[in-house]
Amino acid sequence: MLKIWGRLTSVNVQKVVWCADELGLEYERIEAGGKYGVVNTPEYRAMNPNGLVPVIDDSGFVLWESNAIVRYLAARYGEGLLWPADRYVRADADRWMDWQSVSLNPGIGPAFIQLIRTSPEKRNVAVVEAARVDVEKKLGVLDAQLATREYVAGPSFTPGDIALGCSVDRWFKLPLAREAHPHVERWYVTLQTRKGAKQVVELALA
Repeated sequence: MLKIWGRLTSVNVQKVVWCADELGLEYERIEAGGKYGVVNTPEYRAMNPNGLVPVIDDSGFVLWESNAIVRYLAARYGEGLLWPADRYVRADADRWMDWQSVSLNPGIGPAFIQLIRTSPEKRNVAVVEAARVDVEKKLGVLDAQLATREYVAGPSFTPGDIALGCSVDRWFKLPLAREAHPHVERWYVTLQTRKGAKQVVELALA
């Protein structure tokens, strides 16, 4: 059986869980990271020397890095479905997965830390505002992409939607004022109906 190490409050673990649920896979999720510890044990470091979550073990194949895991699971268990048969669509989905990691998520992180993990009297409002401005600009890019398509890489749901969906879900749950991005908002409503999204979209921020 597939094993997934990681706490569900991690946006990177959420990607893997969403993907596994989308594919209807049976799996065991082992709490790790944050308050659960585990990641600094010799056993865990042997799987992932970075000491981060998530990690999977799929019948003896161990893999870390959330986007790599999502691609692997989609390719192995969802070829032609979650894993697009068209190489151009795959490349487009890959691009947006990378964009989520290197462009969108770094802006969301500081706002999340300040608003959710920092006590009110210690919050840095300047950090929150800088993050808000940055993320709203990035969501404008995503909104333009979604203006002409149902999902980020075209008419079909792909791993790119999973990676982006987890980040956008986190952003929309933060207690701050946001600009209107109608195409992102329409897409997010659609994502919430996906069978794989349930654990992510019903999770409170923590």
